[in-house]
Amino acid sequence: MKTLLLPLLLASALAASAASRPNVLVILADDLGYGELGCQGFTKEIPTPHIDSIAKNGVRFTSGYVSGPYCSPTRAGFMTGRYQQRYGHEFNPGPGPSGPGIGLSLKETTIGDRMKAAGYATGWFGKSHLGYEPEFHPLKRGFDEFYGFLGGARDYFVTAAVGSPMLRGTELAGKFEYTTDAIGAEAVAFIDKHRSEPWFTYLAFNAVHSPMQATEKYLSRFPNITDKKRQTYAAMQSAMDDAIGAVLAKIREQQQEENTLIFFFTDNGGPTANNSSGNGPLRGFKSQTWDGGIRVPFLVQWKGKIPAGKVDDRPVIQLDIFPTALAAAGVPAKSEWKLDGVNLLPYLEGKRSGAPHEALYWRFGQQVAIRMGDWKLVKGAGSAGVEAAERTGKAGMAGAELYNLAADIGEKNNLAAQEPEKVKQLAAAWDKWNADNVDAKWVPARGAKKAAKKQAK
Repeated sequence: MKTLLLPLLLASALAASAASRPNVLVILADDLGYGELGCQGFTKEIPTPHIDSIAKNGVRFTSGYVSGPYCSPTRAGFMTGRYQQRYGHEFNPGPGPSGPGIGLSLKETTIGDRMKAAGYATGWFGKSHLGYEPEFHPLKRGFDEFYGFLGGARDYFVTAAVGSPMLRGTELAGKFEYTTDAIGAEAVAFIDKHRSEPWFTYLAFNAVHSPMQATEKYLSRFPNITDKKRQTYAAMQSAMDDAIGAVLAKIREQQQEENTLIFFFTDNGGPTANNSSGNGPLRGFKSQTWDGGIRVPFLVQWKGKIPAGKVDDRPVIQLDIFPTALAAAGVPAKSEWKLDGVNLLPYLEGKRSGAPHEALYWRFGQQVAIRMGDWKLVKGAGSAGVEAAERTGKAGMAGAELYNLAADIGEKNNLAAQEPEKVKQLAAAWDKWNADNVDAKWVPARGAKKAAKKQAK
């Protein structure tokens, strides 16, 4: 009898352990501006009820940031919980530089690796943009299942898009009607398949990144928007919201809302001229270290565990998702992992009242920034000594501009001359942070050409 009872008790204990570990869903939009979602409060032109529900049921950080103003660097930082400048992933791996060694460093341990080691089923759906070579494939970086593409942008309708085909695992995927719909449906299927075990789902849309393409189903929702680009943008954002709604509905259907930690953010600010995505009151755009390039919608939901409908002004960053997800899974971060992210759970649960970070930092070629409290010291595109397209050369704080974001969210009133001690304090902190970084391992083609010309002179 004891021999028969032991396996049953063990199975019961394992089932209880699995049930106590929450699922984790990370949703990443692409090129979505700070001002576009309904819950952000700047426009109601494009309804986003499903994304807004995450804010309604959880916490909306008004000072949510990403560690890069560009697609791939932000994704690398999220994947590792570390500033990507620590390992040279400062720029996109393509469409210019690509090849061996150009991708997310193989020396880095990903969130997929950690969650898989913790006993989670891991699925990645959508965009990678972390390297084209086989060693950088999601299935080699801690994920059990992958449906998506390896590049930075692709056609929304064609399976075998040139340079960035849609893949299921490592094979060409079957035909589909529209990328956004397909990515959402695959995530729903993964969640359904793994309903009896804890899962980690990374849902990385390419919406609302160009090319500007949408189906008639979504275009027909916005007959009053007469500008064609803006109408297409609205349709693309609406499609993404529907896909997110389908994923959230599946979680509700399984009665897993109170057992699922959900994050939503976007990889950088909106590139308004390219896709019409707006950044609200913020200055600047994608590829710039002004807040319009790095400050993004940042939502967290865990029903029954964190407050609902709360707005939090404390600065947080996408690097925090890694240690927060691990903590929820019962895996404390170790010091030797050298994570830059912070476990947000004590702050979300009201157990800690201070700021999660003393400061946040940026380096993107010659563009640099640090935010400490309400103060931001920055050299963005157009600042003295910064060429907008220049991504080579030594970065530094000389000539940086100072803004108080609490009083001046649009970074219009440079206070550097009035506050020299504050400039000195922030510049010294940035220098200390940058001392632990490495040079970019690759630069965009145009930056490499400029560097070669300078060297030849």
